[in-house]
Amino acid sequence: MKSIAIFCGSSNGASDAYIESARRLGKELANRKITLVYGGASVGVMGALADAVLEHGGKVIGIMPAFLEQREISHKRLTELIVVGSMHERKAKMAEIADGFIALPGGPGTLEEFFEIFTWAQLGLHQKPCGLLNINQYFNPLIELFNHMTNEQFLHEKYRSMVIVENEPKRLLEKFDSYEPPTIKTYITDEKQT
Repeated sequence: MKSIAIFCGSSNGASDAYIESARRLGKELANRKITLVYGGASVGVMGALADAVLEHGGKVIGIMPAFLEQREISHKRLTELIVVGSMHERKAKMAEIADGFIALPGGPGTLEEFFEIFTWAQLGLHQKPCGLLNINQYFNPLIELFNHMTNEQFLHEKYRSMVIVENEPKRLLEKFDSYEPPTIKTYITDEKQT
């Protein structure tokens, strides 16, 4: 795994644990020589993550729409900053260059980015691992929702298991190394064929 795209908040969050865990993940990425691909901001969890990768000698590629870059929130010390025309272009570029995807705590934008990339995996548009770094049990309600979707038969168990959840960065990355994608989604209702 050469690069991982990480979706996360541009705010610090209510607990110091969010920044601390983002920094631990950044250090782990740098130690493993995995390039961070992220939204390019210098603020919040995003900024702490990028700073940690850079402080430990790692590479960071930021991808930011021009309208955000013009608001002067782009990180000025990145290995590379790619400025694109829209949020859609940002997600497409991240998906193109990353070998896996992780969501850290964040708001609606973080969830939207993660859900799109998870849906693409479910549809077989890519076979890259998708994970949640469950800092401070932040994603517990989302994990419960995934389980509810599975119980109510809107999410097949083999796709539910595609979402790798861990509390510690090192364990999450270890699971990424051994990830095996399930077969491509079909719409056949015969359980023997799905």
